[in-house]
Amino acid sequence: MSLQKFVDASPYKWPYNGDMRKENTCIIVIDMQVDFCATGGYVDSMGYDISLTRAPIKPIQSVLQCMRKEGYHVLHTREGHRPDLSDCPPNKRWRSKQIGAEIGSAGPCGRILVQGEAGWEIIPELQPLEDEIVIDKPGKGSFVGTSLDLILRNKGITNLILAGVTTDVCVHTTMRNANDMGYECLLLEDCCAATDPANHEAAISMIKKQGGVFGSVTSSEKLIQALSSD
Repeated sequence: MSLQKFVDASPYKWPYNGDMRKENTCIIVIDMQVDFCATGGYVDSMGYDISLTRAPIKPIQSVLQCMRKEGYHVLHTREGHRPDLSDCPPNKRWRSKQIGAEIGSAGPCGRILVQGEAGWEIIPELQPLEDEIVIDKPGKGSFVGTSLDLILRNKGITNLILAGVTTDVCVHTTMRNANDMGYECLLLEDCCAATDPANHEAAISMIKKQGGVFGSVTSSEKLIQALSSD
């Protein structure tokens, strides 16, 4: 029987059973795209401060370097819609129009949140390696309308480490869904961000309630320390 391995996390050491191995553990880097993290993208067009969504870049880079070196699974997600917008709900498109950044409309980085456009691409600082899977999703969560669950189960992955943007929307939705599906989830607090710091803090607080209702929370430093230990 292999030795147990834990990450120092709150409200409990993660994973709950100490079964953290490169074979069953994966990081999912969620939606670190030009549209969410760069000048001229969707978030910038809505008038939000992109320095907030760019803050996780360096911590994520450090985690990826460590996890790749240690042989752990790495996945990425991208949110975007078909060019004909046939997979974009009308109410989602309507809401984006109200705030001045209509999905599918032309912007500085191409058509907003449309597959194949410059804004849809993952930022250069966090480009996936050639053998790393990218999950293209039409909504907030990473499971709905995608093959993510099938991929994870085929690979024997049970532990999910979550990073990316935004903490309160796409990351939280993915974490909640994953928890309901039986995955053991860990959110990296400094590797996530929201367009409002208060939303980020609230999302973190929610995870820690009820003994870790959706999983546990830690920092990139504590994860790297655990991954690098014998």
